[in-house]
Order: sequence, then C-alpha cells, then structure tokens
Amino acid sequence: MSRRKTRPRTSTARASAPAVTAQSPCPCGLDAPYGACCGRFHAGTGGTAPTAELLMRSRYSAFVVRDEPYLRRTWAPETRPGEIDFDPGLRWTGLEIEGTTEGTAFHQHGTVTFTARYVHGGEPGAMHERSRFARHEGAWVYVDGDVDA
Repeated sequence: MSRRKTRPRTSTARASAPAVTAQSPCPCGLDAPYGACCGRFHAGTGGTAPTAELLMRSRYSAFVVRDEPYLRRTWAPETRPGEIDFDPGLRWTGLEIEGTTEGTAFHQHGTVTFTARYVHGGEPGAMHERSRFARHEGAWVYVDGDVDA
C-alpha cells in the first residue's frame, strides 16, 4: 500500500484515525485482538514481522490506525517517501490476502497479493496490489507494489 503524500500535512489526519484498542479485533483480519496481533509490531514489543505476509497485514493495520512511524520503519530505504498520505476522508474496512510467494524465514524476497477495501466520501472501493518485500538488515520491509486500477 503505497499512498504517498501529495498535499500539506494536517494534524486532523492522526486525530481522525479510528479508535482501535489493544482488545479490539485486529484490522488485518486475523482472529486475534489488535494488541496481540499487529499492535505488538506497531508498539515494537513483538519484534519484527517474521514473514512478508505478516508484515503486509501489520502495514495494512498501520494505515487503518494511521501509524506513520511504523510505516516508515517498515519501508525499504530506497523507495520510502518523505511523508505518508492519510486522506482524512478514507476509511479502510477490510483486507483479503489472495496469495503469497516466498516471504518466509527462509527467503530474502517475497510477494503478497491482496485486496484492501475502503470507503471514501461515503462510496465503497477496493485497491488490489501485488506488493514486493525484501529483507533489510534482517527484517522484512515493503519495497513497492503494482496496483491494479
């Protein structure tokens, strides 16, 4: 998910993030509370995501809760934008992982194909992407992706 900053940053982007608590269902769709799932990676208490798929899920959840520091930490330095765009009119509503290649503890690269659903301006939509991940200093990072329109 490569939403890049295109307009001046406003403080309302973080303030309008949905209220997700440690006990809330995790936005990534796994059957675990946020604090025990993606929230542990966001907080830095769970180490780093052990697979490209778990990194993808945690990055999706970071877009949901608008956690820019986590997104920047998990973005490959060579493709990381200066700022990340959190459109205050966009609300992420669900993630479906459609497929993965490699991306385990035994690999240096991996891909995750997914559909992320959202509502923007009251209208539902979906973003389909094939994301590429690589190891950087031992941890999985998002490199880039191909988005289908």
